[in-house]
Amino acid sequence: MSDAVQPTAAEVRAAAEAVKTALDRHLAAVERRSGEDDPAVYEAFNELAAAAEVYDELLYDRYDEVTPFEIPGADETPPYTGPEEPNALSVLIRRDYAVVEPQRLLAQAQRVEAADEGLGTEASGTVHGALEVLFGEFEPDEIASRHKEFGLEEGDSTLWVTAADEPAEPGEWLETPFEQVDVERVVCRFDVSAVFDDDLDDDADDEGDDEADGADLEDEDLEPLDLDRR
Repeated sequence: MSDAVQPTAAEVRAAAEAVKTALDRHLAAVERRSGEDDPAVYEAFNELAAAAEVYDELLYDRYDEVTPFEIPGADETPPYTGPEEPNALSVLIRRDYAVVEPQRLLAQAQRVEAADEGLGTEASGTVHGALEVLFGEFEPDEIASRHKEFGLEEGDSTLWVTAADEPAEPGEWLETPFEQVDVERVVCRFDVSAVFDDDLDDDADDEGDDEADGADLEDEDLEPLDLDRR
């Protein structure tokens, strides 16, 4: 944005004050909530979301800075209508990966098989077989923290916490675990995506990019696997 149309410091400050006012109004509406679907809370939520969006935009335009939070808009996430005090919850997680180094993936799976006499020796000969071996050996959180060791590259990820009235019966949803998710019972969600960093990446200098690329390419040898972490 050119200097001629940049917001002034006073405009940014006013937007910040508007966010503070909207926060106070939202809290007051929550404290006076008349029911689970109180329209006053819904309205205060939308006002807070709008004020935060304006502040975020002005802050970036003026100072090239962003806020550490994101309030979803009303059109993106419906208001919560689940129980005020949930008796149960479900945690839904999706993580995407790209297989960028198939040979590394295969080699790590073969090492797992070699260390476990109970495993066969044919599964790790294919990419899908190697994935089965590794995800069978390691917890998903460990795969996420060590993905480079397995020849994987992280993509988008999301975590949803949904409220329920009662815990599900054993085996009740195993056949279709990801169907019939009620978005109005989502207590909170956390999204990670490269799209959030696009603007920052566009402003990064070439030297910083070169340094990051160099760090990613260091240490081409396979790192030893700890098979006892589970």
